[in-house]
Amino acid sequence: MKVQLLASASAAALFALPVSALAQTSEADAPAGTAAQDAPRDSHDIIVTATRRTARLQDVPLSVTAFGQEQLDDLGIVGYEGIAQNTPGIVVNRPTQNFNNFTARGINTNGYSAGLQSAVAIYVDELPISANGNSTILDPNLYDVERVEFLRGPQGTLFGSNSLAGAMRIITKSPDLDEFEASASADLGLTGSHALRQRYNAMVNVPIMTDELGLRVTGYYRNEDGWVDNIGTGIKDSNSMEAYGGRAILLMRPSDRMTVKLLASYENSKPADSALTNPALGKFVRNSDRPDLFQGKLTNYNVTVNYEFDFAELISSTTLSDYDASFYVDLAGTFAQAIPFALDAYGYDDLFVQETRLVSRTSGPIDWVAGFFYYDKRRTVDFAYRSTQEFLDARGLTGLPDEYYQRFNSYTDQKEIAGFGEVTAHLSDSFWVTGGLRYGSTEVQSFTRGGGYNSNYLTFALFGVQNAPLTVTEIPYAAGLKVKDDRLSWKASVSWKPVPELTTYATVSTGFRTPVVNARAGLVSAIDPNDLVIPDGARSDSVTNYEVGLKGRWLDGDLTANVAAYYIDWKNIQVQANRVSDSIQFATNIGAAESYGLEFEFVARPVDGLSLALNGSFNRAKVTDLTDSEAAISGAELGTRLASPHFQGSGTLRYDFPIGDGKTAFASVNVSHAGSFPNQFPNVPGNPNAVSPTYDYTQAWTNTNLYAGTKLGALNLTAYVENLFDSSKITYVHPEAFLDGRYARMRPRTIGLRADYRF
Repeated sequence: MKVQLLASASAAALFALPVSALAQTSEADAPAGTAAQDAPRDSHDIIVTATRRTARLQDVPLSVTAFGQEQLDDLGIVGYEGIAQNTPGIVVNRPTQNFNNFTARGINTNGYSAGLQSAVAIYVDELPISANGNSTILDPNLYDVERVEFLRGPQGTLFGSNSLAGAMRIITKSPDLDEFEASASADLGLTGSHALRQRYNAMVNVPIMTDELGLRVTGYYRNEDGWVDNIGTGIKDSNSMEAYGGRAILLMRPSDRMTVKLLASYENSKPADSALTNPALGKFVRNSDRPDLFQGKLTNYNVTVNYEFDFAELISSTTLSDYDASFYVDLAGTFAQAIPFALDAYGYDDLFVQETRLVSRTSGPIDWVAGFFYYDKRRTVDFAYRSTQEFLDARGLTGLPDEYYQRFNSYTDQKEIAGFGEVTAHLSDSFWVTGGLRYGSTEVQSFTRGGGYNSNYLTFALFGVQNAPLTVTEIPYAAGLKVKDDRLSWKASVSWKPVPELTTYATVSTGFRTPVVNARAGLVSAIDPNDLVIPDGARSDSVTNYEVGLKGRWLDGDLTANVAAYYIDWKNIQVQANRVSDSIQFATNIGAAESYGLEFEFVARPVDGLSLALNGSFNRAKVTDLTDSEAAISGAELGTRLASPHFQGSGTLRYDFPIGDGKTAFASVNVSHAGSFPNQFPNVPGNPNAVSPTYDYTQAWTNTNLYAGTKLGALNLTAYVENLFDSSKITYVHPEAFLDGRYARMRPRTIGLRADYRF
């Protein structure tokens, strides 16, 4: 009977979707006291806080996908790649370890976005860790987390940081004040025939004073061999990686109304080389004169205070964060490896974030959230452009203090103040309307410190000058243009539950990004004075997102079907381009683009132990408005496709079964797929009649993972095969010419065993 009901409900849901208000995997909470929030919950419910309230995922009129720790473990997800592969509408552009930039709903012009704020905001608890698209953003450790939530569409009326296309929240687990807990995990795998992968995690939770004080400490260590050979350095398997870190959370409950949470965390990720390859040299082969390093250290201190008034809950989150990152890269691909040309840059981010919210607690027809956000960041970068001493000696080029032909230090100050909030009016138990506003003021300015130097090395090297002294000139102090911008974003939404099993909604929401200042504005190329002059920067761009959705839940959660349709109008697009002669990056604006699509999520449990989950996204995104001058400076064309696949999705089939004495076993298969897409605009910036030599497409790829395991009381054992068919498809193409290797491939087949133990 259950199977028949499931089949009929599935058919009804899927055939009804095209003529109904379409829904989506959403996870925003219905307000307190409503039928949506107060509905009975069962073991299949996923609880989220995407609307700043605790709510059941299926009742939230938002486009949200959520993963609890158990779901992360079951799918073998340890970082951004797994999240993206199993979230509809999401692609992670990942050239190599610690270099991550999400595309949501097609809102991206290329996967690098140098100098631009990421279109998707990434949070670890209350800390926004996403900055510029080309910054090293380390892969976070996802052990002992409460939940990962991915919200699609602009989210500025509920979150302080700007969010153009979405927000991902990694929510760590707070201490349990009542019970002692401890857990450990060990994962050993073999990539290819010889690359050993080691991952270790541990957690201990200690209730120091029952119901009043508790401590939770988590630590991890990863050591993974590489599989890419660097013929320039002569190092085989050069892209090995070591990472370690941990966090400690102290939770205090001085009264029934108040909690104070103190968090300190540290993560250090040290890949030994990039994984980008050059297909002309071989499948997993790269060439650089020294290892390219994208390493990062993130230290985070947070104090979060919750206080429950009778009418509302006050949440105050104060965060201090330091992020140190290396960006060492061989740029000689710009000149076909003819001369040494490299950048050794080291950046330091000092960040202060204060977010304060009030969330209503009353059970009346009106629910509201109001918040204040303050963001203060200084990014300091030491730039050191390098030749090699061997080349200088061979050419007889003298006059430099060492192998570096240009050195300088610059810093950028960014401040943002914003107020945001939402109000929901429940006109009945089944019908409610929501409105939200966010007003933000941003100020950005870049500076160059005096004391650096430049030289005419590139000119001499390119034109073959020998046995001559280089001219060294001092770089003076310079204050860049100060850019200020005030913006208002808003949201309006209508939600209706025609029956208790179904939530429908229609939403219009807006979002924007902060302006960008080009640090080298006005610079004329020393190699080709007729090339583009670097413009001042890019103004804010904005999106308007129109969305309708439907979320159905039947058979006590054994069947869920969510679909959402959206249309996004993207105006004044911030784009990143590179000057041809010297590969200097700059930001500017072009006209407009549109992105529209359909997202779906479907979960069915037809019989005990068997489950099927499907999700996916169909998307079309292209440039719709472009002047001749904008086409010339950006390389775009009218109708140019944006950097996102037409289809992306995944499916998981899992079967759990008993094996006696209360023990269980399972087997599952997870298949994910993404279509091909262009890596950038097609033409050369400054020369719209020439196709860019770096223009290319990723390959359509399919990744198949197998898992089988058993639960033996406190011990869980899982054997796995990732990338079962050992596919090596190209998943990313770097849009810039300076790299010899610009192609990222799927990780080779990896076979492993994971053991988890809970004390």
